Amino acid sequence: MKKETMLTYLDQQITKKITEYDVALDWNTRNHSIEVVFRLFAENTAHEQIDDATGTVSEEEIIEFEDGILFYNPEKTSVETEEYLAVIPYEGKKGIKQSVLEGFVEYLNEVLTEGQSDLLDFLTDEEQEVFELKWSTEDFEAAVQKYQKVDGDVYIAYPSY
Repeated sequence: MKKETMLTYLDQQITKKITEYDVALDWNTRNHSIEVVFRLFAENTAHEQIDDATGTVSEEEIIEFEDGILFYNPEKTSVETEEYLAVIPYEGKKGIKQSVLEGFVEYLNEVLTEGQSDLLDFLTDEEQEVFELKWSTEDFEAAVQKYQKVDGDVYIAYPSY
């Protein structure tokens, strides 16, 4: 049996626990990173004009919002933090603690649920001018703490090529 890696573990946990949202994994072997990409969709029945962060204006019936979170190796990954909702370091080949991945999946599901609600509010409330997902490091760390083991935490290794 093949050894479980960050990539396979994240895939299993996301598939099992985040069933309402479009979430994908993108492993960049050259950059030593794993990006978790997610999309939220909302119906724009009023065909409101909406411009995105790059200034593109859309009146599409279905609005799609995409963002991502990056798992990265601080020693090898080149990362522009402002391009992601959050960036989470891992420890080289050793990988990352299982509790961090479990807390991450639980908290990401909460962020997406809140985000979906906020996106719908954004489309229906004319006073709301901006939509963005909210990531709280404190809430993420609290979610991770719920999964920490008293007798030590297991590491899930970074995948080898």
